[in-house]
Amino acid sequence: MLLGHNDQFSADKIMRVTVAFNRFGAGCIERMPRVRFGYAHVANNKYEEWIMYAIGGSANPTILSEGNYFAAPNNKGCKQVTKREASGGWSSWKWRTSMDVFQNGAYFVPSGYGSCSPLYTAAQRFPVANGAMVPALTADAGPLNCVVGKPC
Repeated sequence: MLLGHNDQFSADKIMRVTVAFNRFGAGCIERMPRVRFGYAHVANNKYEEWIMYAIGGSANPTILSEGNYFAAPNNKGCKQVTKREASGGWSSWKWRTSMDVFQNGAYFVPSGYGSCSPLYTAAQRFPVANGAMVPALTADAGPLNCVVGKPC
């Protein structure tokens, strides 16, 4: 899931995206999502055993990870949830975690200062559950098991 045109397309600074109620199963590699510029609210998703990283970014995006459930792979080199691509440094980028659950050594590297709350109107907001609720919230999420010629 790549959000944003490229690292030079600064018009994407106005982008606001919510990624919610997904189940990213074992074997997913990266970009769940990867964000360029803009704002991403990543909420109530379940991540299991990613291969490289779960949430990434470049070109100074703002990311709020809220109420997610992260179960890291057994590979000791892949415990970090986050990955930043930056030649000029990323320590001022606003990346936050709130109400997330981290299992099997998973960890999130926050950065930046100031508010990182959702940039949405009251009508666009929704209540985010604590990450402990995510396995139940996403129990039926995932690819459809469809057979050609039969309804799904």
